[in-house]
Amino acid sequence: MVTFVASILLLLIGYFVYGKVVERIFGVNDQQPTPAYAKQDGFDYMPMSWWKASLIQLLNIAGTGPIFGAILGALYGPVAFIWIVIGCIFAGAVHDYMSGMLSLRHGGTQFPSLVGKYLGKYARAFITLLSILLMILVAAAFTAAPAQLMTQITPLNFVTCILVVFAYFLLATVLPINKIIGKIYPIFGAILIFMAVSIGIGIFFFDYSVPNLTLSNLHPGQLPIWPLLMVTISCGAISGFHSTQSPILARTLKKESEGRKVFYGAMIGEGIIALVWAAAGMAFYNGTNGLQAVLNSGGPAGVVNEISVATLGSFGGVLAILGVMILPITTGDTALRSSRMMLADLINQIAKKDIMGKKSLILLVIPVALPAFCLSLIDYTFLWRYVGWSNQVVATFMLWTGAMYLLKHNKFHWICSIPALFMTAVVSTYIFYAPEGFQLDYSISMILGTIIWAIVLSWFIYTLIQHHTKNKQKLAKTIAS
Repeated sequence: MVTFVASILLLLIGYFVYGKVVERIFGVNDQQPTPAYAKQDGFDYMPMSWWKASLIQLLNIAGTGPIFGAILGALYGPVAFIWIVIGCIFAGAVHDYMSGMLSLRHGGTQFPSLVGKYLGKYARAFITLLSILLMILVAAAFTAAPAQLMTQITPLNFVTCILVVFAYFLLATVLPINKIIGKIYPIFGAILIFMAVSIGIGIFFFDYSVPNLTLSNLHPGQLPIWPLLMVTISCGAISGFHSTQSPILARTLKKESEGRKVFYGAMIGEGIIALVWAAAGMAFYNGTNGLQAVLNSGGPAGVVNEISVATLGSFGGVLAILGVMILPITTGDTALRSSRMMLADLINQIAKKDIMGKKSLILLVIPVALPAFCLSLIDYTFLWRYVGWSNQVVATFMLWTGAMYLLKHNKFHWICSIPALFMTAVVSTYIFYAPEGFQLDYSISMILGTIIWAIVLSWFIYTLIQHHTKNKQKLAKTIAS
């Protein structure tokens, strides 16, 4: 229990201390008009209070991610707490802050455009395809899961439920942000927080024994911690999906200093939610073997339902239904919304002028909504295998984008480049070992992953040398003149 409490305190300290460090390094300027005012259109660009934006951001980036991922990560034991705390403070929250603030500084532009500006056109082409693919997978998976639950509590069949969810998706995607998202999502964000707080209090009230820190791998299947844990627990530690969501709120901030509350703060909130559910998963079933047995029979949704009902009674059962059904829906629709923004940015950049107006919105949704709808009709658990790795690749590119931005402006880039190097090693090793990857032997996967990491490190060192050489040349010219 000491480890659990200490982990929550560390996350809070991280927000107030390291969050300010990151903000200071980035350098906010409240005198500079934000896109919410400079490009106000009554649709995507419009001022919104920071507390409302924070709740919407939390809901957009979270959904059931920090719940289901944390429960699966709990199988590894208390080492999951270490990853959530360190990952959240030094990687995930920095990633979210940089993606939101860079979008804000560049007129509310979407993530692939930022990648293209700081990592080049080839990186942009790759990340555009990968990001849109990720949006399709997220929208499909976050449709199928709640639709399955709807079939159990309503007389509707599965396909009908899928159609109902997608009808809502399209509506929320093409309406102004203040019509549905701005009015309803803060309420759902508050529900997400209430669920986590209630379960957290329940852990103490019912005197569940949360195991204290150990570096031992307690996974019943003896799956390796590295790099699987870093992909299993993405939301709650670091998630590339967040970089596609932050620009949605970057278009609503009234001033730059609100960025730490909305972007860095929402990620810390998600980390706390992940800690609560990881602790509940470890404690409620008296160990990881008991948790594995329940996961085998009912999946993460079954665990959420059992824990909620046991700690909060019938009211907890209602919350569980809301969490498993509504929260993924509210993430799926913003996945489509951000994909619409990505396609608009891409088309406008190709045309070299803004040609995608409000009348084109539905046309931009169709290329993503249609394949997402088709994929939602298959086994959605299959989709999650591909969400995890692609999600963390996107996160890695965003961290490198942040590092290049800071380096270009002669700021302390290590707050992005160190976690970027770490995540490069994660995704490079994971794809060779994972079932959805090449399924190679673990030792071979480690070797191949290390080789790729060394190549990226060499590129980074070369970039640093070039940057410092140019700075010296500029200084020499200045002195000479």
